[in-house]
Amino acid sequence: MRVVEIVGIGPGPFAAMLLADLGAEVVRVHRPGGSGLQLGAPEQDLLGRGRPSVALDLKDPRGVETVLRLVERADVLLEGFRPGVTERLGIGPEDCLARNPALVYGRMTGWGQDGPLSQTAGHDMNYISVAGALDSLGRRPDDAPAFPMNLLGDFGGGSMYLVAGVLAALLSARATGEGQVVDAAITDGTAHLITMAVSMQQAGLWDGRRGTNLLGGAAPFYDVFRTADDRWMSVGPLESQFFEAFVELMGGGLPDQYDLAQWPALREALAERFAQRTQAEWVEVFDGTDACVHPVLPLEEAYEHPHNVARGTYVEHHGVTQPAPAPRFSRTPAGLGTPPVAPGANTREALAAWGIDDVESLIADGIAVQTEEDPT
Repeated sequence: MRVVEIVGIGPGPFAAMLLADLGAEVVRVHRPGGSGLQLGAPEQDLLGRGRPSVALDLKDPRGVETVLRLVERADVLLEGFRPGVTERLGIGPEDCLARNPALVYGRMTGWGQDGPLSQTAGHDMNYISVAGALDSLGRRPDDAPAFPMNLLGDFGGGSMYLVAGVLAALLSARATGEGQVVDAAITDGTAHLITMAVSMQQAGLWDGRRGTNLLGGAAPFYDVFRTADDRWMSVGPLESQFFEAFVELMGGGLPDQYDLAQWPALREALAERFAQRTQAEWVEVFDGTDACVHPVLPLEEAYEHPHNVARGTYVEHHGVTQPAPAPRFSRTPAGLGTPPVAPGANTREALAAWGIDDVESLIADGIAVQTEEDPT
């Protein structure tokens, strides 16, 4: 599977990274000098791992033509611009499908390709707000909503839905010879992710407010508790058999799990008991049990947790600790390829590998840029 990635920010690169992790041959097309928001050196941005970078001037017709020549050899194109931008550049769906009718054209946006907000700027927090997801996140109805970094919108409602859509469209294209456009909007994906919450709200099982959902902070047996050393334990024994195991390991004498009138007393009792021991001591108490209690780990400690180590959840690759590809495959295991590189670091060899035969001319005329390595 060959993918042309027109480099954007956040969810688009993550989707391309995932496809590269799973074995796709992906080429990144950057603007000369880089694209979009950079939170650090491109060589340190793990979202750019596993694929070469080509720098092309897409304001020049020859740069556009080079992209279209790549598209002729591709199965998928990914782009994350506002609606209409790639059309104005000359690499929109109509242009690309004319060159390759079986192409899957994946579009990643916050608001989608149409609708009254489609041409306005936004970020993860804005998208999950309008989708109805953010308002319900938080511990108490009167607290401000608690936003989960950009995991829910950008990468959950965005990247993962783009990848699912692209793979489904690719199956169709290989069966029919006809490609199509995949319109992946973060608002749509986020709304789809909260289907269970919508179901509970529509059925009258939840009033929709923060801190009142069984899984959102209302239940004292699905919460986090501070330990004696100011660390935290995650407590989640929802089912009765798990709660019974939990109560026994906590020393017994706790209020009934599903007596809602006793929930404040249960929460207070749990807070008091967890505060009597350190996190390490509680880990020892619950280790290997079905009580559904585990430590809340800072990221650097998650790297070394025995379960993560045993499964290779985090790996060191080219001297950098990073998440391993997921999911796992029994016959065709995924693996990490090249580390992230600076924009244009692979222009010459990547274009040649994709069958572009006038690479030197493009570089000589400044249409394509080959970034030279810093000798320091």
